[in-house]
Amino acid sequence: MAIADINATAMQETARLTDTDAERLSTHVLNIADKEAVLAFPEQVIAAHGAVDGIINNAGIIQPFIKVNDLDFAAIDRVMNINFYGTLYMVKAFLPHLLQRPEAHIANISSMGGFLPVPGQTFYGASKAAVKLLTEGLYSELLDTSVRVTVIFPGAVNTNITANSGVAVPIDPEAAADSPLKPLAADKAAAIMLYGIEKDKYRILVGKDARFMDWFSRFSPGAAAKLIYKQMKELLN
Repeated sequence: MAIADINATAMQETARLTDTDAERLSTHVLNIADKEAVLAFPEQVIAAHGAVDGIINNAGIIQPFIKVNDLDFAAIDRVMNINFYGTLYMVKAFLPHLLQRPEAHIANISSMGGFLPVPGQTFYGASKAAVKLLTEGLYSELLDTSVRVTVIFPGAVNTNITANSGVAVPIDPEAAADSPLKPLAADKAAAIMLYGIEKDKYRILVGKDARFMDWFSRFSPGAAAKLIYKQMKELLN
């Protein structure tokens, strides 16, 4: 297993939590928004492990809770560069190697916000919607290959995404989307994701909130949007 993160300290904590033998685990400081660095990354992984059989694109940030009219372009670019382009760079970098394997997998983590509008997180949602369509397109393009593809939609998960994004809000945006439900523990969310990947699932909905809002947004998109607005409006600047 190879772990990549821009934050070396957080990555070492992740490595500790994996409880993986040191010889089977490598860590790599990487800014996934840096295209050239990402394109050079597969060779580092192959040098450490001999081959690559799958990638999970999990890195992502949220935006400040600011409406489209008021959010500056620097914040917009940062979200899009990390959430969408970072995922795209990783896919483009690793796909040629994955296609050479007898069996391989790409799992891209979108979001409940990738299929449901969240006021004050419009560009976060746009970036995750782009990840959704990128992944679904890859699935179709790779059906006749050895590479399987999965898109993942977490709801509220208890992670450090708010702090890691540098956004000063009291709660996680996806937790606010369905406040009666507690955020899912990160280890439980990971277990759901890994099970779905092992089963080669096309879509994985993580958490009761994601499953409910996926259904509700299909049944009545306007009503679903209004429900989320009521939950989020107090956070909007």
